[in-house]
Amino acid sequence: MKKRYPDAYCCIKGSMKYASVEGMVFFYETEDGILIEADVKGLPMPNRISCNQPIFGFHIHTGDVCKGTRQEPFKDVLGHFNPNDCPHPYHAGDLPPLFANKEGMAMMSVMDDRFTMHEIIGKTMIIHAGPDDFHTQPSGNSGSMIACGKIKYIKD
Repeated sequence: MKKRYPDAYCCIKGSMKYASVEGMVFFYETEDGILIEADVKGLPMPNRISCNQPIFGFHIHTGDVCKGTRQEPFKDVLGHFNPNDCPHPYHAGDLPPLFANKEGMAMMSVMDDRFTMHEIIGKTMIIHAGPDDFHTQPSGNSGSMIACGKIKYIKD
């Protein structure tokens, strides 16, 4: 199989409180949808027991900047990307959670056909401090926003 370059990317950086969080998300446009591959490190690791693996909510938001206030550093990312006005967890921006290993690293790969590449360029991606419960409206009760990045075309 021929290796190909991603069509778009998102460089994720943690807030001042979570400065160790960093990662890359790559987007590949395919005939079946968008392949999303995330690779993140520096995720916060609370005292962990064997049945308490850290899980982090992961979403595409509608805002176009990773800015906010001192208390809410990414407040300006607005809500989840939801062009079809679906209830949570069926927003187009609702992605599978990130499961961190004991070193605070997480990788995720998913195929998604709920949006096009053109629709998400310029949108933001958020990592939340806790897991998405896939129930609470409007956004899954996944805790504070700890890291953010903006989706860009590779050619930009």
